[in-house]
Amino acid sequence: MVPAVVDDQPEVRQATPQLREELAREGRSLESATPQEIIRWAVDRFGGKLTMATAFGPEGCLIIHWLATISPSTYVFNLDTGYQFPETIELRDRIAKRYGIDVVLEKPATTVEEYERLHGGPIHRTDPDRCCGDRKLSIVTRVLANYDAWMSGIRRDQSPDRAAAPIVGWDHKFGVVKVSPLANWTKAKVWDVIIKENVPYNPLHDKGYVSIGCAPCTRSVTMGEDERAGRWSGSAKTECGLHSR
Repeated sequence: MVPAVVDDQPEVRQATPQLREELAREGRSLESATPQEIIRWAVDRFGGKLTMATAFGPEGCLIIHWLATISPSTYVFNLDTGYQFPETIELRDRIAKRYGIDVVLEKPATTVEEYERLHGGPIHRTDPDRCCGDRKLSIVTRVLANYDAWMSGIRRDQSPDRAAAPIVGWDHKFGVVKVSPLANWTKAKVWDVIIKENVPYNPLHDKGYVSIGCAPCTRSVTMGEDERAGRWSGSAKTECGLHSR
C-alpha cells in the first residue's frame, strides 16, 4: 500500500524508500512491456486503489479500449471544467455505449456561470493558471486522495515537460503512484492502433485539433506546428499543471 500521509504535509503523501525502490525497479522492467501488460501490472498491484483520469484524447481512449477487457470496473474520471467541447462530452457517451464504461464527470464546486460571476468574467482569459488550478488541479487532488495510483495517457514525445515521464513513478504533486502505459509510444503508433481497432475518438481531431482541452483555450493547429501549439495559443502557458511538477 502507498504510505500514510506525513504530518508536515497532510495533503500530500510521501513515498517510502522501499516504494521508490520498487517503482524504479518496476519502471525499468516495464520499459519493454506492452501497454496492456503495463495496465495489467497496475491492476494487479493496486486493485481497487487504481484510477484513471482522461480528457478523452486519443491516448486515453486507447487505454479505455484495453481497460474494458483487462479491468472494466476501474474507476475512470474526467475533469469536467464546464468549458469542454460538446464533441468531448458526446464522445463520453459513445465510449459508454461501446465499452460499458461510464467515465465519471468530476466537476468543480461552482458552475461556469457562478465561477465567472465570482471573478468578474472569464478568468481563463486573464489568469489561465488560476482557472486550471481551480477547475482542474483542485478536483484531481480531491479524487486522488482516495486512491494509491492513477493512470494517464501522456507520451514523452508530446512536449519537453513530458520528455522524462517514467512508465511508473511517484507523482510528487498528488502523492500517488503514476502509471503512463503509453509514455514511450509515438503519436503515429497510437493512431495506427485506433484506426486498426476502430477505437472511438473525438471528431475534432479530423478538423486539425491535435490536443483538445477546454474550448476557450484550444484551437486547431496548422501543418508543421507542434502538436500542443493549439493549447493556450498566444501565451507562454503549455501545461494545465496535471503533468508537471
